[in-house]
Amino acid sequence: ERSWHRCLAFGQRPEQRLAFDCVSAPARARVVEANQSLIQAARPVLEQLGETLASSRYFAVLTDRDGIVIDSHGPIDRADRRADLITRIGADLSERAVGTTAIGAALTELQPVWLHRGEHFFVDTSVYSCAGAPLFGPDGRCIGMLDLTGIETAERPELKHLAAQSARSIENALVQRLPHALLLRLNWPGRALGGQDDGLVCLDADGWVLGSNDAARQMLPQLGLAGAATHAGELFAQRCESWFDLARRSAPAPVEVALWSGLRLQAVPQLPGQPPVAVAN
Repeated sequence: ERSWHRCLAFGQRPEQRLAFDCVSAPARARVVEANQSLIQAARPVLEQLGETLASSRYFAVLTDRDGIVIDSHGPIDRADRRADLITRIGADLSERAVGTTAIGAALTELQPVWLHRGEHFFVDTSVYSCAGAPLFGPDGRCIGMLDLTGIETAERPELKHLAAQSARSIENALVQRLPHALLLRLNWPGRALGGQDDGLVCLDADGWVLGSNDAARQMLPQLGLAGAATHAGELFAQRCESWFDLARRSAPAPVEVALWSGLRLQAVPQLPGQPPVAVAN
């Protein structure tokens, strides 16, 4: 409803025909170059989604924070103009350009969404069913979104969950790609470490935070302070030097860490290049 109100405020009307325009070639090149880290981190996830969606007639679209398509994958029928138009690199699928879609809604509301066909603003987009989830970078800012779209096919609201899970995988990959001296995997005691719901915090050699994922920002609210440089000493009630020593001496193993709040987390400190933590059953 909020999206429809925004579209009406833009002066849009549902019966207007859409051109599904692309940005200019120079703008497209700039967008692709500016989002290389996101594109590379997302590629393995998009490939896996392509396999998952293969028999569903849905496909995946990756956009930047402005709703410009930077990649797509899955069973895309290029002979269907409706599929080809929205999966071209550089296609502008922002709310201002194509009205209410999962793309514009996820980027504006900053939460996963599912959109039924008739919930799209324009008649020209009412053939699509789509799920979307925003993507947040290691600094906590929205950097784009992941969209799963089908055309005149069975509606699959459960794809909102798949989109959200896949977005989390992309965000985790972005954090782990940061140049860092130590990676902390965090979770609450009793929770298995090594999965996609781990909190991830990258530190430099002096213990300053370089980036984190959303799970870590929920466990450690200090990480959510926009623009604030944060040291591990502000997060944990113990010195971080011991974690570097532990990571150098042995294979990754969980240790208990105390927070200034009195709560405790379990953590696995990892040096760059160390094998990943085995997921506990």
